[in-house]
Amino acid sequence: MNILFASSEAHPLIKTGGLADVAGSLPRALKSAKQEVRLVLPAYPGAISRAEKLKLVSDVVLAGARTPVRLLEGWLPGSRVRLYLVDSPEHFDRPGGPYLDEAGNEWPDNAARFALFSRAVSAIAMNCAGLGWQPELVHCNDWQTGLVPALLACRAQRPATLFTIHNLAYQGLFDWANFQSLKLPLDWWSMERLEFHNQLSFIKGGLVYADWINTVSPSYAREIRSEAFGCGLEGLLQHRQDRLSGILNGVDYRVWNPGKDKLLAQTYTVRSLERKRENKQALQQAFGLPERAGFPLLGHVGRLVDQKGLDLVIELIPELIKRRLQLVVLGTGQPELEQALRTASQQYPEQIGVRIGYDEQLAHLLEAGSDLFLMPSRFEPCGLNQIYSLRYGTPPIVRRTGGLADTVSDADAANLAAGTANGFVFEQISAAALLEAIDRALGCYTQPQVWRALQSAGMSADFSWTRSAEEYLRLYQRISENPIEHPDCQRRGIRNAQVEAIL
Repeated sequence: MNILFASSEAHPLIKTGGLADVAGSLPRALKSAKQEVRLVLPAYPGAISRAEKLKLVSDVVLAGARTPVRLLEGWLPGSRVRLYLVDSPEHFDRPGGPYLDEAGNEWPDNAARFALFSRAVSAIAMNCAGLGWQPELVHCNDWQTGLVPALLACRAQRPATLFTIHNLAYQGLFDWANFQSLKLPLDWWSMERLEFHNQLSFIKGGLVYADWINTVSPSYAREIRSEAFGCGLEGLLQHRQDRLSGILNGVDYRVWNPGKDKLLAQTYTVRSLERKRENKQALQQAFGLPERAGFPLLGHVGRLVDQKGLDLVIELIPELIKRRLQLVVLGTGQPELEQALRTASQQYPEQIGVRIGYDEQLAHLLEAGSDLFLMPSRFEPCGLNQIYSLRYGTPPIVRRTGGLADTVSDADAANLAAGTANGFVFEQISAAALLEAIDRALGCYTQPQVWRALQSAGMSADFSWTRSAEEYLRLYQRISENPIEHPDCQRRGIRNAQVEAIL
C-alpha cells in the first residue's frame, strides 16, 4: 500500500512524548513489511538538522501562508522511510518546542500553524503538491492533524483516512476568532462538526470525518466511550463506535534492548540478570544516593502531571521512607509536583533522588537500574515505559487502566501459578491502593524464585512493532476497501472545486 503517515513529531527528529516514539517506529515497521510508507512532519529547525539527505522538491501555495510553502524531501535517520518536511519559516522556524515556547507557554498561533500543516498534508494526499505520488491511505495522529480528515472528506478520488487518538485529553481547542482567521467553512462551527462548547476543536475534525478512528490500546478504545474518560466527547465516540478500535503501541527493541543498549553501564539478558545490579549502582550514583544493594530501588520517568499519579507517590513519601527502599524520579511537568519532589529529596537525601528535566541516557539507565517501576496513572492511553520496564526486567507497579491493563499481568496467586505474572496491578485511584501494591511488590522482592519468574515473564513478552504493524496493515486494508461518504458531502453535493478554496 501507499501510506502517508502524518505527525507533529517523530523520534529522532523531534520528541516531546510517546507520539514521537510511535511516529518514529511504526513507519519503519511498515516499511519492513514492504509497504510504501512516507512520513510528513512540520519543518522545525531540529527536524531539518537531523533529517538525512534533505532536498527541496516542491513549492505549494496554501491558504494561511504568505509565501509558497516549501516541501523538503529526505529520509528518517537510520531507516528507508521517505520523509517530507513542510517548510514554512513563519510557522515553524522558531526556538522552543513544537507546541510551547522557551518559557513553556503555548505558541499563540498554534491554530494557524497546525491548520497550515494539515493543509499541506491534504495537498500531498490529493497529489496536488508536485510530488507525483498519491497515498491510498492517510494515517493522521492527534489533534495537530485533526483537520486533515475534514479537509479530505468531500474530495473526489481521495485516499482513505485513519485518525489515531494518542491522548484524548489534548484536543486542540481555539476560540471563534481563530476559527474565523483560518477561513474554514462556516458550517463547521456547529456541534455536529468541529465546534465544542463554543470553541474550535481540531480533534473533532478527525473524530467526525475520518473513515476510521483508533486508539493506542484496546482498553483505552473502550474507556473513551465512557463519561469518566471521554473528556466530553464520549457521545460522539459512542456514535462512531462501529468505526472505533484499539491497537496496542509497539516498542522498537533495537532501541530498548538491555542486551545491546549502549546507554547502560552494563548490558544484560534474561540469562545474565546478575549484571543488572551494575546498572543499579550506576543509577544510585547518578542520583547521589548511597549504594545499598539490599534496598529495593523504585523508579519513575515521565511527565510530572496529575495524569501520571505522581501526587499519590508524593502523598505516600512519609510511609515509603519507613520502608527499606529508595526512590528515583526523572521528569518535568507541573511546578507544584516538581517542587514537592525536590523538597522530598532534600529531606531524605539517602532514600529519594530527583532530577527535574529529561535525559535520554538517564531514562535508559533508570529502566535498567530500578528494581521496580512506578506508573500509577489515572488514565493511560497506552503507555510505553511499562513496556520498556518489562523488557528490562524491572516489574512495573501500575493502575488497571488503558494500555497498562493490556500489558501488565498482576502477580496474584493464579497468574504466578500460570507463569504469566509480570508486575503489580491495583484498581482504585488512591494512595492507600498504591501502597498496598508497593508492599506486595516488596514482599515478592524478598523471594528470589518468584522475583526471577516475574522478570523472566516480562523480558520474554513480545510487544514489538512487528506485531502491531501487522494489525495496522489489516486495518488499513479494511478501511481502504470500505471508505465512507460523509453525510455533509451527500447532502450538499460538495466536490473538489468547493474544497479547493479552503486548501
